[in-house]
Amino acid sequence: MTTLLELFKETSALYGGNATYIEYLYEQFLSNPSTISESWRQRFEKIHSGAPQDTPHSVIVRRFEKMAIAEPGRLAKMQGFTEQSVKKQSAVARLINQYRVKGHQIAANNPLGRSHITPHADLEPEYYGLTEADLDTLFDTGGLCGIDRMPLHQILALLKQTYCGSIGSEYMHIVDADSKWWIKNKLEGAKTDFSSHPEKRIWLLKLLTAAEGLERFLHRKYVGQKRFSLEGAESLILILDELIQRAGENKVQEIVLGMAHRGRLNVLVNILGKSPAVLFGEFEGTHTSMPGAITGDVKYHMGFSSNIATPGGPIHLTLAFNPSHLEIINPVVEGSVKARQDRHGIHGIDAIVPVLIHGDAAFAGQGIVMETLNMSETRAFNTGGTVHIVINNQIGFTTSNPFDARSTLYCTDVANMVQAPVFHVNGDDPEAVAFITQIALDYRMRFHKDVVIDLICYRRLGHNEADEPAATQPMMYKIIQNLATTKQIYAQKLLDDGVINQAFLSTQEQEYLQLLNAGEVVSRPGIENDHYSYSARWEKFHNKDWNSPADTAVSLDRIQFCNQRLQDLPPGFELHPRVAKVMTDRQKMAQGEQDMDWGFAENMAYATLLMDGYDIRLTGQDIGRGTFSHRHAILLNQLTGENYIPLKYLSPEQGRPQIFNSLLSEAGVLGFEYGYSSTLPDKLVIWEAQFGDFANGAQVVIDQFISSGESKWGKLSGLVMLLPHGFEGQGPEHSSARVERFLQLCADQNMQVCTPTTPAQIFHLLRRQLLREYRKPLVVMSPKSLLRHKLAVSKLTDLTNSGFLPVIGELDELDPLAITRVVLCAGKVYYDLLETRRLDKLEHIAIIRIEQLYPFPAQHFKTELDKYPHLKQIIWCQEEPENQGAWFQSKHFFYNHIDRDITISYAGRVASAAPAVGNYKTHLSEQKAVVQTALYGGQ
Repeated sequence: MTTLLELFKETSALYGGNATYIEYLYEQFLSNPSTISESWRQRFEKIHSGAPQDTPHSVIVRRFEKMAIAEPGRLAKMQGFTEQSVKKQSAVARLINQYRVKGHQIAANNPLGRSHITPHADLEPEYYGLTEADLDTLFDTGGLCGIDRMPLHQILALLKQTYCGSIGSEYMHIVDADSKWWIKNKLEGAKTDFSSHPEKRIWLLKLLTAAEGLERFLHRKYVGQKRFSLEGAESLILILDELIQRAGENKVQEIVLGMAHRGRLNVLVNILGKSPAVLFGEFEGTHTSMPGAITGDVKYHMGFSSNIATPGGPIHLTLAFNPSHLEIINPVVEGSVKARQDRHGIHGIDAIVPVLIHGDAAFAGQGIVMETLNMSETRAFNTGGTVHIVINNQIGFTTSNPFDARSTLYCTDVANMVQAPVFHVNGDDPEAVAFITQIALDYRMRFHKDVVIDLICYRRLGHNEADEPAATQPMMYKIIQNLATTKQIYAQKLLDDGVINQAFLSTQEQEYLQLLNAGEVVSRPGIENDHYSYSARWEKFHNKDWNSPADTAVSLDRIQFCNQRLQDLPPGFELHPRVAKVMTDRQKMAQGEQDMDWGFAENMAYATLLMDGYDIRLTGQDIGRGTFSHRHAILLNQLTGENYIPLKYLSPEQGRPQIFNSLLSEAGVLGFEYGYSSTLPDKLVIWEAQFGDFANGAQVVIDQFISSGESKWGKLSGLVMLLPHGFEGQGPEHSSARVERFLQLCADQNMQVCTPTTPAQIFHLLRRQLLREYRKPLVVMSPKSLLRHKLAVSKLTDLTNSGFLPVIGELDELDPLAITRVVLCAGKVYYDLLETRRLDKLEHIAIIRIEQLYPFPAQHFKTELDKYPHLKQIIWCQEEPENQGAWFQSKHFFYNHIDRDITISYAGRVASAAPAVGNYKTHLSEQKAVVQTALYGGQ
């Protein structure tokens, strides 16, 4: 058999400097011969000619490399070359590789012609010992652009054309060889010949005409009104159109887009097909808000959806609603996409594609970008790759200099963390933009990974239309004010090439303006598709009251069946002793031999919903076990480390459970789950914080989406947030879920805030969330110590004969006529009050629990108070400081439903800047004082 070493002796192309590349080619040949050039395939086939088996090529290559290093003179002599010629060939190989690695840093891809990057010596032939005398010498290229050998001057020309023109490509940092060399072959292979497709070039010009035409029209018609125009970045419209049409060729069925303000109105009109007449009505204040919205929102935050024809069939486009918090839309879009993919089923990642459009400063500066990228390839949050488009205005937000906006070379460098390829493209070269968009979409569809298009452009009018950008960027705007627009540059190119004439250009511009003036749709024709509509799935949940009925009780047989299925483990599955004890106790609970604890009831809620055919999804940083080791929805085999989720194996007809321990992220994960829950109304979607106050890290999601999405956009969500809450001496950061913040956000029945205190209550609360025709976010102040509290238990009959109780009245057998004081409370403090009252035998005091703080259960509350005709005093008792907790946000509800001669007073901790003390002894002293004040204060 001919070995690689013998082939090296015979072939001038094979030298030590190329050994690694040859090894790669040989690996490609072994796996798929059609992926390499014909000349290399013939060489490798010669190796195999008549050979019974392959000699391990890695061994041969290592021998050759060792020889090349140790005895270069002998190797050169063996091959018939001088040592100098071998060094020259090796230098060319290194130069080629360096252009692939760093060519993007000297690319001519800035439409302003400005660059703060100095020339790189290691991209010059002289750096490798090559001289002008070598320019006409033939060298092996290693397959550059499909050509095996060419003169050095031609090699340099091809390298500069491929890697230093209008496109600068970052991809050599990718570890995966297949994806890296796929990109190389695409960049160095045959490119789209736009010159032979005049109709394509005319279409690109038409898109630029539309993008520029809309902005100029609005600028004249609505003088001084902010619209965050696309001027200077009109090629975004080219990217999106190319992306959508090529996605259609790949049989994509849906694209979900997320973007902030810049260019949003242009995308709505010229891509998604929003009626210009509707947009004009929004400018003029005559157009109504979205259905179901109360306050509405500004026009450049609004979402839209439509169906667009493509070569592969219609694609449904959705542009997500977006607040001013820029990149926070990223995880929301990803969550919505994940929900759609799950709904689609098998091959969902090929059918639904996320596209995120960023600003340059925001992409570099906003931490949520990193969180979303970090989620991209995890099991819980993978959506099969996202196409990222960065509108790189080179100015950041307002006055930002790149040196002040980031510490990285590029605004896109954060994407390197997931080894995403990044294509830096000149926005003033439409054909390069279209070409790189094709590669980007193909990469996503082939490898199901993120990819970034960095559209290098500028802002013609600054931050907004009322801005004077020259005040802060005088040098930049001296260039911009003399720069032709992208459309003008491309139109001139087509005029010079004879593709169009001036009359055609004028006609195209006038036709677009005529459509705008008539308020007619100017995008690609939309397709009516009444059958497909996510909004229709939500119609039955609009305009419903929180009192909507729901029968959440479950038969005893169903409870016992579910528990038994949860107990059935695979053969040889060994539980941890503590978990085994939990499972044994649950057997007793199901038989009524032991009162139910929280973990049993919660798992029964999930199991019974799954048996009813509903899907559930739970995520959080320790969701499987539960932060306080109560849930155990994911079991681990102590012998093998393998996990097992019993909720998946209840019955063949059950719903689908998704239970994932998430990465260490709050904003990203909560945003994702909000997006997921706002897309699928019939799935129980739950996010649990390790501690309730960890939700602080996702406050923007809570403020801008969860609490106000319906009011602004008519967007419903049934998301459940489980926030561990309770003052147990664990310090300021592990006590409060900041219930006051949620209550402050409550209005218009926008969400539910509940403080369940028994296992039965959480059982019915979770089931109620799906079973009634009411979809609002549910915030649960969930317990910590109550998970195992001796009094926080329930009977089986509480699951089979009852439902969720918004208010729980006095349960001890007290004489109603003897009650003169009622203590109102919510959460864990109830049990402290109860134990002390029983111990002190205070039979004139009744304790009422408010289990639903909002919407306030007025009728239930009044019914309980009416039981006590001699009531004189009401005390609101809470563990939280007076300026926190529910007191200030709820006391008006109490006053509204009591007689004037009944006094109301507060019992709790004094106002404090921090939620809780750090010293445990001080905590106990304060807790005792809270209870004593509630039971004895004012007497």
